[in-house]
Amino acid sequence: MAIHSHRYDARLVTPAQASEWLNAGWRDTWRNPGLSLGFGALYAGIGMALFLILNAMDMGSLLFPLAAGFMLVGPLAAVFLYEISRRQESGQPVGLGLVVGGVRSRLDQIGNMGLVLSILLMAWLLAGLVVFALFYPPGMPLPLDNFIEDVVLRPASFRFLAIGTLVGGILAVIAFSISVFAMPMLLDRDVGVVEAMEFSIQAVRLNWRTMIGWAATIAVVTFFGMAIAFVGMVVALPVIGHASWHAYRDVMGGH
Repeated sequence: MAIHSHRYDARLVTPAQASEWLNAGWRDTWRNPGLSLGFGALYAGIGMALFLILNAMDMGSLLFPLAAGFMLVGPLAAVFLYEISRRQESGQPVGLGLVVGGVRSRLDQIGNMGLVLSILLMAWLLAGLVVFALFYPPGMPLPLDNFIEDVVLRPASFRFLAIGTLVGGILAVIAFSISVFAMPMLLDRDVGVVEAMEFSIQAVRLNWRTMIGWAATIAVVTFFGMAIAFVGMVVALPVIGHASWHAYRDVMGGH
């Protein structure tokens, strides 16, 4: 079964294939561990630096919406990992300069996709601030150590969390649908952003049951990677990034 997207057909995948994506992502990570773990360490370092800055400003609890927002732009962050997997799959040599060069060759379209995801991230953060402002007093400090007591356990917390989850969930579904296969497709095929997003949306629609599980898997692996003082992201991000490439290849099929 397939859904047509101009020149390409999105193919049906199964949950059994989804479990193999993680295995393939693990294998790809250790085929070039220096590069893969290096990119993971870079993003883990950025996350840790951001946490330390927010904590020093007594705004540590903002790490939660920012961490969730990272999921929106995850495909952009993983673009170098997609290129590593693409080169490994096609038997091309893999090196830092070659990987960066491969991404640069498609930088215009990748940049356009990144702009779309950045707009969604800004919408996510703005929506979060608006929802927070509706339930909590202005100027309320947001240190991480008081987050449970001051936010989650307050009388208004149920409505705050319910509305925040609903709004965030809508934006997350949009971001996931338009980007999960679009970003690797931009590296793999000579297509524009609109066609890549259309393919991604149609592939998600065709495989919506499998994609719910796959999105949850990404969220859980990323959460645990961040929870271990971001150290886990050194491995979690490469595994998920490489696995997402294999998810794309299965959905693309034998074109």
